Amino acid sequence: MLKESEERRTRFQPGALRLRAEVRPSDVETVRAIVVSTGFFAAHEVAVAVELVQERLHRGPASGYLFIFAELDGRTVAYACYGPVACTVGSFDLYWIVVHNEFRGRGLGRRLLGEVERRVAAGGGRRIYVETSSRDQYAPTRRFYESCGYVAEARLADFYAPGDAKIIYSRQM
Repeated sequence: MLKESEERRTRFQPGALRLRAEVRPSDVETVRAIVVSTGFFAAHEVAVAVELVQERLHRGPASGYLFIFAELDGRTVAYACYGPVACTVGSFDLYWIVVHNEFRGRGLGRRLLGEVERRVAAGGGRRIYVETSSRDQYAPTRRFYESCGYVAEARLADFYAPGDAKIIYSRQM
């Protein structure tokens, strides 16, 4: 029997993973649960993640928010939200990519990001932008993006709060 830490590192079986782009009403609470499970985000940030799902459900494609949900054994355990940047030609923002805490470290984030990149490129996208915090808590997030080929393009000092810069990463498709 695997110890919990070994079990967390165990990669998913590729056939067991299902990706879907359809947004369902149940995703409102599922996204809330996934984001809360990480322990990274404040209540107002969780509310923003939920609002994007609600906006997509309410306005459909006109919302500009696209989603990919990762399901393992019928359970939604991770998701990404992205969309085209208004008034640009081929630029996309990755708004959220979150893996439920129970399933982190198994390659799901990398798989989701790869699918976002594939869809952006297939749709004529030229570049993806991602922003994150400079706080120490987000060091693993920054390493993740860098390991996936993203380059830090800008640092906006004191953006989120005093001492908490916004770091903007990008990757050309």
